[in-house]
Amino acid sequence: MNLPGYPFTPKKFQIRPGLSMSYLDEGPRDGEIVVMLHGNPSWSYYWRNLVSGLSDKYRCIVPDHIGMGLSDKPDDSRYDYTLQSRVDDVRTLLDHLGITGPVTLAVHDWGGMIGFGWALSHAEQVKRLVILNTAAFPLPASKPMPWQLSLGRDSKFGAFIIRAFNAFSSGASYLGVERKMPADIRRAYVSPYNTWANRISTLRFMQDIPLTPGDKAWALVEESGRRLLEFADRPAFIGWGLKDFVFDHHFLAGFRAALPNAEVHAFEDAGHYVLEDKQDVLVPAIRRFLDMHPL
Repeated sequence: MNLPGYPFTPKKFQIRPGLSMSYLDEGPRDGEIVVMLHGNPSWSYYWRNLVSGLSDKYRCIVPDHIGMGLSDKPDDSRYDYTLQSRVDDVRTLLDHLGITGPVTLAVHDWGGMIGFGWALSHAEQVKRLVILNTAAFPLPASKPMPWQLSLGRDSKFGAFIIRAFNAFSSGASYLGVERKMPADIRRAYVSPYNTWANRISTLRFMQDIPLTPGDKAWALVEESGRRLLEFADRPAFIGWGLKDFVFDHHFLAGFRAALPNAEVHAFEDAGHYVLEDKQDVLVPAIRRFLDMHPL
């Protein structure tokens, strides 16, 4: 694959028997650790510019979730595509790397629910937060469920077009930004999802969206939301694209309420992939934030 701006050599780890997770481990071994967790339908490629902007000083750990990016993409018989599985995988990877001390948790999209799900049992390790267009709590009551997500979550037709035509990943590469992606960047985003089989996780993530107490991920996301206030004493940076039709001002308000001391950068002219639209602003701003709040 041609991956512009991704000059890294991913590592591999057998996260479960027979299943290999790809991840980046960039920067000095003794550097302060930044764990970056992507969402759906992106992969570690989303974090490439931040890794390049930090890895001279900071150790950047950036996994591709199973089924995503350069990780293995098993079928349902070999992997349980649930939020709990994602949280377990992050724990297994960090344990494998011997990361038991302080970390900065950087999250985007589903990475917020995964990262804060992991943080429920590792709160003492999380010393700083970088939060970009994500969630760590259920859908706010005032926020309607976007029809585009309902189509993929609840419709056989939606599931079919995601698996058959890569509709979600391809669509996000256009609709997730306000500044049009260059063609080679867009191709890099969608390239891991090049067959029906390889698109399984982009669909399973949508089908795992928790909306009611009966959904598998509900209890974990509800507890994460309830305990989010516990992180209000940590330095937090929030970067937000206000043109995101999913993680919009309703979700931003939730984080503002829970983390009232956070440094907030909200952009009227940025979308869901805020690091694409505002990389020139956000990468140095996040670097400055980390430098100002040493561990």
